[in-house]
Amino acid sequence: MRLPLLPLATAVTIAATAATAVPAVAATGPSPTVIVVTADGSGDHTTVQAAVDAVPSGNTSPVTILVREGTYKQQVVIPADKPYISLVGATRDPRRVVLTFDLSASTPKPDGSGNYGTSGSASYVISAPDFTARNLTFENSYDEAANGASQAVAVRTTGDRQVYDNVRFIGNQDTLYANTASATTFARQYFRDCYVEGDVDFIFGRATAVFDGCVIKALTRGSTTNNGYVIAPSTEIANPYGFLIHRSRLVSDAPDRTYHLGRPWPAGGSVTARGQAVFRESWIGRHVKDAPWSDMSGLSWRDARLAEYRNVGPGAGVNDDRPQLTAEQAAEFTPRKYLAGTDGWNPLRHHHGGHGR
Repeated sequence: MRLPLLPLATAVTIAATAATAVPAVAATGPSPTVIVVTADGSGDHTTVQAAVDAVPSGNTSPVTILVREGTYKQQVVIPADKPYISLVGATRDPRRVVLTFDLSASTPKPDGSGNYGTSGSASYVISAPDFTARNLTFENSYDEAANGASQAVAVRTTGDRQVYDNVRFIGNQDTLYANTASATTFARQYFRDCYVEGDVDFIFGRATAVFDGCVIKALTRGSTTNNGYVIAPSTEIANPYGFLIHRSRLVSDAPDRTYHLGRPWPAGGSVTARGQAVFRESWIGRHVKDAPWSDMSGLSWRDARLAEYRNVGPGAGVNDDRPQLTAEQAAEFTPRKYLAGTDGWNPLRHHHGGHGR
């Protein structure tokens, strides 16, 4: 499952500026590379993309891109041939480092070749494997109220073994596109202590994604009946693991019983997509409907793989429209099982001691 790396023709080292505090390391290895991004020009680069561009293709060692406080408005691509990047806000408060852009799917391209489309609207496209983001905000600032509803992606992820820690994802429709490089590839993404907000299908895609201890906020669209859908997994049937919402909080400013937990998305008209998702041991607010699942594009939610387990809160419930896992089944749908893959990847151990997770 590991993505092939391009050969590194020459060893390239990017020296951090003298002003950067680089922790001392043992003499057994090279110093970690730190690239500093500051809007005022006092760092190595003024934009995140310039810092990414400075990382060599086929990169083989850890690189930290440290982003100082501020708002950085730019569309950014972190390509698949640049693994081992950590994109880190310079403060523990993710609201103080904002990475933003404002395209939507319906925004016309300047060259007249059509609109950007959902994938093209992403403020950040993160295709690299072994990527980490910490302590920052990804945003799509497209003004839905002023310009009309449209897909407007904050982040589109396609890389394997990605970790997002204390990160905020801000948007309306299609905020977080947790995806894979193709319908036949897998990609695992771990979201820990994150915050995601949006309205329609605002966590969607084909990836194997675990949301652990997150806050997921469903925004009102002013409807008294249907304000949106939290998730829209497009998991291929060959993949047993799609989305896991684990020990998280589902909150909202929408009226009671006006939100769906989700609907299964047959991405690109796929006839083999059967969205897989479990909400487990989470707190669910009163915005969620008693019949919380919905069909999508001709695919019945009952033909997908959608379930709950031991949720609590005013929006939680058990009825014929809310399939529940048994305890035995639930043992197969833990964060560790979702993320292990064939290589035994376990990003949980640093944070949770892996107690049966």
